[in-house]
Amino acid sequence: MSISAADVKSLRDKTNAPMMECKAALTEAGGDMDKAIELLRKKMKDIQVKRGERETAEGRVAVYVSPDTKTGAIVELRCESPPVTKSEHFIALAKELAQQVAAGDPADVDALMAQKLPSGKTVAERIGDVIGLIRENMKPHRFLRKQGGVLGGYEHHDGTVGVLVQAEGTGPGEVVREVAMHVAARNPMAARRDDVPADVVAKEKEIAKDQLANDPKNKSKPANILEKILEGKLSTWFADNVLVDQPFVKEESKTVGQLLKEKGLQLTGFTRYKVGEK
Repeated sequence: MSISAADVKSLRDKTNAPMMECKAALTEAGGDMDKAIELLRKKMKDIQVKRGERETAEGRVAVYVSPDTKTGAIVELRCESPPVTKSEHFIALAKELAQQVAAGDPADVDALMAQKLPSGKTVAERIGDVIGLIRENMKPHRFLRKQGGVLGGYEHHDGTVGVLVQAEGTGPGEVVREVAMHVAARNPMAARRDDVPADVVAKEKEIAKDQLANDPKNKSKPANILEKILEGKLSTWFADNVLVDQPFVKEESKTVGQLLKEKGLQLTGFTRYKVGEK
């Protein structure tokens, strides 16, 4: 089977593996990108897979949390060109839409566009005003509203990433906001171990077993020692990919789960948007 240079480059971009290893893995996998990644991870223990592919798009993510931290929303607003994302009018519009989603609880983008803002204008009319000023098309791409518990939100300074975190308990909203900042930086796969699909955990176990089998240092080790090493590998994987198991970015001596527990909080879930994610 012929493997294109574009596919090899794509696999290289996802894994940082050497080009020849990428080509060999794709050939062995019959061109299947996911299978090729799995083969590389089995052979090369240091492979880290990048998540969140981009499509061609520009825009901003805005997050709003009510003063009582009980209601929040996250919105991705798309536009056509990078300079517009820095426009004060575009930034203000994104923030206004996030607040409207929190207040109006629209079912979808069409419903949001028809809702009236406090000014009396519909969202569609408000967007039309900004389009008239900037002379470029723009539209809400996706949004999510959360209510209940303690909410915290975070926007990256350039608006490319936004996070909304929800927790239960009596702890302060500022702690949940700090966890949202952590999510923006570390991009966990799931909130808790139970949230990771069983097939993903099974695949990680298989990869870890193959890594152990391919390491000559392990050939003479008894089964019980290999099992402990396997458990250690899985714990390391959870610490890399599951939010409550990740070392907190501001204080790596404790996990995010430990931080929340100390503050009287328990994680419910999170939503992370990155502009242009597929």
